[in-house]
Amino acid sequence: MRIKDLPLDEMTPEQRAVAEEAISGKRGRVPAPLRAWLHSPELGRRAQHLGAFVRYDTSLPPDLSELAILVVARRWTSHFEWYAHAREGLKAGLSQQVITAIANRETPMLDREAARVVHDFSRSVVESGRATDALYARATAALGEKGVVDLVGLLGYYTLVAFTLNVFDIGLPEGETSALEA
Repeated sequence: MRIKDLPLDEMTPEQRAVAEEAISGKRGRVPAPLRAWLHSPELGRRAQHLGAFVRYDTSLPPDLSELAILVVARRWTSHFEWYAHAREGLKAGLSQQVITAIANRETPMLDREAARVVHDFSRSVVESGRATDALYARATAALGEKGVVDLVGLLGYYTLVAFTLNVFDIGLPEGETSALEA
């Protein structure tokens, strides 16, 4: 890591409170990007609150959330994000073929319109920052307006995560290798 990984006993009271809040929450641990964000405790506190919401509490089902997260991870070649969410994607019901297609920057074969639109919308937004009128209409038809807002929030948050992991060079756990090519 490019930034010091703070053990609990070296944290300020503010940093420790943020770390302990993450540990006692739904994650049960300090997530990888928070290891950097702890150097700015207020950013860390707010980001981990947003992260807990977009990961666990949006209107999107887990398979669609993980699909979108994988699109972000692939776009930014975020090795740790990919490592964590390829596994979560499988648990949520994504097939290995879908995950491999995204890793290879190919359009995956998806059997539901909601999944196709999440993939297409996510890819458009992370590549251009925009969605065409037709794509927006497909997304709102499949997900509703709340779902589209939740999806945009998820894409923005996981882009922040990817940037954090990449900039601060937060690597994979020991012994793991990345499934992503540059």
